[in-house]
Amino acid sequence: MGIVGNLNPDQLQFFNSQGYLVLESFASPEVIDLLRKRMDQLLNEFDCSKSSSIFSTTNQQQSTDEYFFESAEKISFFFEEKAFDEEGNLKQPKQLSINKVGHDLHGIDPVFKKFSSSEKLSGLLCSLGYRRPVIIQSTYIFKQPGIGGEVVPHQDNTFLYTDPPTCTGLWLALEDATVINGCLWAIPGSHKDGLVRRFVRDENGVHFDKPSPTYDQKDFVSIEVKAGSLVVIHGNLIHQSFENSSSKSRHAYSLHVVDTDGCKWIEDNWIQRKVAPEPIYVR
Repeated sequence: MGIVGNLNPDQLQFFNSQGYLVLESFASPEVIDLLRKRMDQLLNEFDCSKSSSIFSTTNQQQSTDEYFFESAEKISFFFEEKAFDEEGNLKQPKQLSINKVGHDLHGIDPVFKKFSSSEKLSGLLCSLGYRRPVIIQSTYIFKQPGIGGEVVPHQDNTFLYTDPPTCTGLWLALEDATVINGCLWAIPGSHKDGLVRRFVRDENGVHFDKPSPTYDQKDFVSIEVKAGSLVVIHGNLIHQSFENSSSKSRHAYSLHVVDTDGCKWIEDNWIQRKVAPEPIYVR
């Protein structure tokens, strides 16, 4: 199909200079409702007695297991660290205990696939210069009230690396995201400083190739957005989110896209798919 870019010059200039861009009202209330209701169905069908895998960005090496690796081509469920008591039992219903669901919603579930391969999203990627983009992972993030864990400062290219780097994050707010319930924070312009480190998978599991730098929290700016807004995130942008200690959740649907034209997916990424993902479009 003929893909046409839908970002204007001012939007592109802001993205290129700051490393992120907010597109308000990217998804309609009807689309948001469809995505949230579909996730409710998936979560109701999930048998939590068969899995208790935890996701944590503060303890990624230790919490990464085979269930996590296999999630690259499945719809898998990951709990919050604080969801369990000392005896390993959930302290509250599973609907309020899940950290995220991933990482192939876009490829397996028809509702999430329809949004993820939409013409509007394709036009956005075209504007950013993608020629043969693939969605390499998709994640529904809950940021649960009271226990929603922090996401430490990081770059998406650290985890999803191509040579040359091409990762872009697309973060759709399914609820209002504020400083109270754990919105995104970023260091504007930090994408220009290059990639800091990589998260590598080898015969011993996964590990970072370098220690984490220390960041000055005064350099971060909050990215508060309304439900339906899409935050576009450069793969080298330093960004984070804090714990959600409020009584309100902060649901979001996150996609990560890489190009497959003129670049190579590196084999020691944590995602090692058995079947190559299909491109959203080919220019």
